[in-house]
Amino acid sequence: MAHHFDHSRLEIVNRSECLRLLRSVPVGRLVHTNGGLPAVRLVNFLLDGDTIVFSTGRGDKFRAAERGDVVAFEADEVDVDRHVGWTVTAIGHLSVVSDEEAAELRHTLPVRSWLPIEDARLVRVGVESVHGRRLVPWGKRPREGG
Repeated sequence: MAHHFDHSRLEIVNRSECLRLLRSVPVGRLVHTNGGLPAVRLVNFLLDGDTIVFSTGRGDKFRAAERGDVVAFEADEVDVDRHVGWTVTAIGHLSVVSDEEAAELRHTLPVRSWLPIEDARLVRVGVESVHGRRLVPWGKRPREGG
């Protein structure tokens, strides 16, 4: 399989690999608008098919889901010592998972939160686009100018 690299010599990751990478980590960052300003919130998440599901209380993330806001979601894994890693960013609309579907999801997916949440609800990011980059070991990177 041919590997494609960007101008920074990071490997460009295709959609299916992006989703595989997202499935490999438990925590990501939701980027949304709160009061007209950017907000970044750390969330535990899972993939349900090609959508991102996470648990939240009835605060700003839940209100953004009720409105159907467009958000970004980012997750990554970096090994600073080995100088390798990856990052994936997904863009999509938030929505509130119905009570019936949430009950079904809770039986099949271990949806959890890194902090205690009272009256937790499930929220979904419908992934409309996803982009990933991977920093590969030195020997696998293209040479500068090539």
